[in-house]
Amino acid sequence: MRLFNLFGKKNEKQPPKESGQKNAAEEREIYSGMRVEVTDQSDNMLFVAKLQGLRGDQAELHQYSESAIDREEEEPLPVKIRGYNDHNRKAVYMEGVITPKPQNIWSVAELNVCKVGNDRAFFRLETNLEASATMFTGLEMGEKPCRLLNISVGGARITSERRYHEGDKFLLKVKLLEDRPESAMYSQVVRVLEREDGKTEYGCRFLELTEEDQERITQNIFAAQRQKMGRG
Repeated sequence: MRLFNLFGKKNEKQPPKESGQKNAAEEREIYSGMRVEVTDQSDNMLFVAKLQGLRGDQAELHQYSESAIDREEEEPLPVKIRGYNDHNRKAVYMEGVITPKPQNIWSVAELNVCKVGNDRAFFRLETNLEASATMFTGLEMGEKPCRLLNISVGGARITSERRYHEGDKFLLKVKLLEDRPESAMYSQVVRVLEREDGKTEYGCRFLELTEEDQERITQNIFAAQRQKMGRG
């Protein structure tokens, strides 16, 4: 899909865009430092990375999750790349062709923005795990059990016998994998979902995550997904 079809009608009087150039709208959507997920053409997760060194339609992917593909393969691989624009708070869908470089880096060529949307930023891992939520203020202080229904880099959905309200904050703790340390995320309830069976679910976002926190959560989610699919 050509970029001018995404961001407005083409002006026939304008000269064609030179190869490697990006229009202003595309430059606002993607940038160096963007966190991205890379999948194959069948939407199978390959790895998670940070987009770096953006130059025209070329860039690098600095991988920080485990990889589901063999890096010994030198053939260029067409992929889908999904990122999140922290400035505009929108998901950005891209396509490109990747080849491996040393030190868990991939080069990207033919990078192209396909769609920009308001949907969720990142892949969510569906779970049904025991977890706990600890509130530090108010009458409901203390740790209470809950269940983790899904999790992404930016947030989670839980259900609990305890009643929460939008804006409530707590420390969410869960063990995504038996052989890895427990994850702990400071969280805030952003939506309350009443189910038909009488149970209540809570959509939460993670607060005050450092870059190291985000990478650790991403690695754990990716490893748990691979284990769930029988790849681990």
